[in-house]
Amino acid sequence: MLHRRTVGDVMTEEVVTLRPSTPFQQVAALLDANDIASAPVVDDDGAPVGVVSASDVLRHETGMPGPQGQDGNDERAWGKVRARTADGLMSSPVFTARADWTIPRAARELRRRHVKQLPVVGDDGLLTGIVSRSDLLDAFIRTDDEILGEVEQDVLGRILGLDEGTVAVEVQDGSVTLRGHVPEPRLVPVIVGLCQGIDGVVAVDPHLTAARAG
Repeated sequence: MLHRRTVGDVMTEEVVTLRPSTPFQQVAALLDANDIASAPVVDDDGAPVGVVSASDVLRHETGMPGPQGQDGNDERAWGKVRARTADGLMSSPVFTARADWTIPRAARELRRRHVKQLPVVGDDGLLTGIVSRSDLLDAFIRTDDEILGEVEQDVLGRILGLDEGTVAVEVQDGSVTLRGHVPEPRLVPVIVGLCQGIDGVVAVDPHLTAARAG
């Protein structure tokens, strides 16, 4: 089968983490020094228990629970303003991803949760990495040559076993054009479907003919 890249393929494995007891000033310093928008808070075993974001730090510094003072009656929001350690600043429970998730599944989860990144956990619930919107976006930004190689080598060659030159492939700005003659009519939708499943492909334009079944 065609290999579809997963969260495990694109996630960052070296993760800056915080502990619940990490002091506020250290939290702010770590986010700034590593130029990151947020960091997971992990317990003694390494399981994520929350996330602290740069916006949490800014709200603490400004003394306001939210932009323009919104959520002003929310005791939890005001608690973040008064927090001295990461456990007071963090948002919890934390939403997580798994390394075997497909890229589209992770993207849907980010959108559904209205977050920019997700900690990735293993079967034991322990942190193994972190995946961000930019990581997922990078999976779809591929050169035309990369896509061309995958179509020719994986789809037409390895999976379908077609002789080289049976189908001519052109790729421009992620759009794949196929021209040629295939042995059986049933192969046409198969080839198109496999090409559509390649990361980075935005459209498939088939100009394929086949011998009539008979």
